[in-house]
Amino acid sequence: MVTIRSIRRALFLVVSLVATTQAAEKPNIVFILTDNHGAWTLGCYGNKDIQTPNIDRLAKEGMRFTRAFCNNSVCSPSRATFLTGLLPSQHGVHAYIPESAQIGSKAYCVIQEFRTLPQILADSGYTCGLSGKWHLGANLHPQIGFSYWFAKAGGHTTTFYNDDMIWQGKVYKEPKYTTDAITDHAIDFIQQNTNKPFFLYLAYNGPYGLGKVVREEHKNRWTDYYADKEMQSFPREKVSPWLKANRFAVDNVKSMRSYAAAISGVDDGIGRVMEKLRSLGLDKNTLVIFATDQGLNAGHGGYWGMGDHSRPINTHDGTVQIPLIFWKPGEIAAGKTTDIMVENHDFMPTVLDYIGNNSSQNTNSPGKSFASVLRGQTISWDNVIYHEFENTRMIRTERLKLTVRHPFGPDELYDIQKDPGEHENLIFVPEYAAEKRELQKKLRTFFAKYVDPKYDRWNGGVTKGNAILKEED
Repeated sequence: MVTIRSIRRALFLVVSLVATTQAAEKPNIVFILTDNHGAWTLGCYGNKDIQTPNIDRLAKEGMRFTRAFCNNSVCSPSRATFLTGLLPSQHGVHAYIPESAQIGSKAYCVIQEFRTLPQILADSGYTCGLSGKWHLGANLHPQIGFSYWFAKAGGHTTTFYNDDMIWQGKVYKEPKYTTDAITDHAIDFIQQNTNKPFFLYLAYNGPYGLGKVVREEHKNRWTDYYADKEMQSFPREKVSPWLKANRFAVDNVKSMRSYAAAISGVDDGIGRVMEKLRSLGLDKNTLVIFATDQGLNAGHGGYWGMGDHSRPINTHDGTVQIPLIFWKPGEIAAGKTTDIMVENHDFMPTVLDYIGNNSSQNTNSPGKSFASVLRGQTISWDNVIYHEFENTRMIRTERLKLTVRHPFGPDELYDIQKDPGEHENLIFVPEYAAEKRELQKKLRTFFAKYVDPKYDRWNGGVTKGNAILKEED
């Protein structure tokens, strides 16, 4: 006998089946981005000191990119590039953004005029959540497609304890270790969205590794472990005369141990998130990507910090190279590596291509999709990297790296294959003159094609970020 109750139950089952099928058609996406975190610090990239078992497991079960790079080595511009596929001279964020853009009457989102990854995903049915460091303006409330919003109040990290965080539109003092609080909110967001496709932007403010937080002992469960370690993976070099900040940290084992403890603390959080995906049965239909906004020199070349911590601004590989891992069981082959040279402006087109989203993106983006590589295919790829930071632009091929500083230098040229530590500047060596000219030409051609004149710092353009270089620099 057919009853109203049985009809309702049948309709409920049909609706549930449709919802489940739709969710299955769209993979969840978890994008984990850490702060000031060099590829060289991870076990899967060869580090023997620092314990990162959960990130290493992602690499073992997924695909690791051995030569991934950021096209600007400071947080705000790099994060803007990840989410838009544009260069700093296109989106206008050339350095970290001022406090006035983050909270207050003049606050605004510095990438609001562009098509962004979370915006596109939200428009196509994803629920989008942020947990962690935003640093792209208007921090108090959800931006560009996000509905869940747990954010760091500011940009710079001065503490991991009793930090200013934002929840439900209000700033408060977080009593927990900041890394743990960010992880807790990431897990809450996942639990709230088990039956619909979601995009989680898990943006840790750790390990950071600068200033006050590496002058002090970093206190988490790893502090005791590193207390007696010599940290041999950190270079012991003389302080570079170009280094402007964090000079105290070079060859300082206390700072090395502090940075290592912060890295392992972030790894713990990643492990908790991955375990939650597995326990909820979401792992098979979730694409997980791990990357960092930029690297960090920690003694490399006598530097400690990123490009903006030296004068002139530097483009050392320790800060320009980033880790990049893609993980999706059953689709992305486990334990594979690829040595194609990719940049963070390739990230957005790749993710959208991989999930089959054909939405229009920002015009004139230099980003290219390498989704075919994730599918196990061989593709034709131009292994050339471009980087810019204020007056400094760099081109890097598989063998050579040319850095040009406008308008008066000093310029640098390194043979990376012979000199991976970038110690011997070949800029005036006659044997390299022809190759130098060719690299200069490619550098000019690339930026002439892509820059927005409004944001072209080489030719009087403005910036939405703080101006790093002053007249005295």
